[in-house]
Amino acid sequence: MLAMSVGAQDQQQRFSPEKFDAELQEYLTNEAKITPQEAAKFFPLYMEMQNKQRALFERQRKLLMTHPEEESECLKAIRERDEVELEMKRNQKNYHKRFLEIMPASKLYQVLNAEDRFHRRYLRRMSAQGMQQGMQQGGNRHRNANQPRWPYPQRGQGQQGQNQK
Repeated sequence: MLAMSVGAQDQQQRFSPEKFDAELQEYLTNEAKITPQEAAKFFPLYMEMQNKQRALFERQRKLLMTHPEEESECLKAIRERDEVELEMKRNQKNYHKRFLEIMPASKLYQVLNAEDRFHRRYLRRMSAQGMQQGMQQGGNRHRNANQPRWPYPQRGQGQQGQNQK
């Protein structure tokens, strides 16, 4: 019985892109007061942009996971990161121009602000759920019980964790 409830809880906690997109669309529609006619044109284009942005975020994530050691490799990694970030902005700019053919600038501005609010709220909600789940599992969800919570000395403490005076 316990295994089933933990499994069901785990299923509930998993990220669902479909659910995320549906919640986002509903939130944007309500917050920016997008009409059904605007929604029919806007959201397919918006989701196209999101898919391109997600691919760029994935590329950026992979770059962040590399750990070059040579100067030339570091320089190459910096240039690649810069190029991905510029590509993200070019992508946004291109789609914003296309969105303005569907809705007035004032409404698009509301959509962009609502999108930012939605992401902040979603991350807070996910963080709270993760902390709640961690507390239910004894508070050790993300770390080994033998590891310190924070690997660096606190302010006023030396390398060995002793107060410096």
